[in-house]
Amino acid sequence: MRRSNFALRLQPSLLDEARKLAEAEGVALNQLINVAVAEKVSALRTEEYFAARAQRANPAKIARILTRVGKGNTPMAGDELPAEFVTKRKNRAAKN
Repeated sequence: MRRSNFALRLQPSLLDEARKLAEAEGVALNQLINVAVAEKVSALRTEEYFAARAQRANPAKIARILTRVGKGNTPMAGDELPAEFVTKRKNRAAKN
């Protein structure tokens, strides 16, 4: 693994808290910072991934799939569609 150095300037209070947390976790401060950066990068990449997937979504296709879900099964409490979904769907149907 390639390693590199990076001078990181932290506010003194944040550095103190990070040191305390690293000590409490039993890890080196460097390891704590590496894990924290990795978690943040992962969260941002995940957000980008789902945003890109949402752009490809086809609401009409989703609605067709949802009408097939549970065919022949009695609905259970909590299976209801949100009121705004039902209203939007009725409005689209009325336009067509």
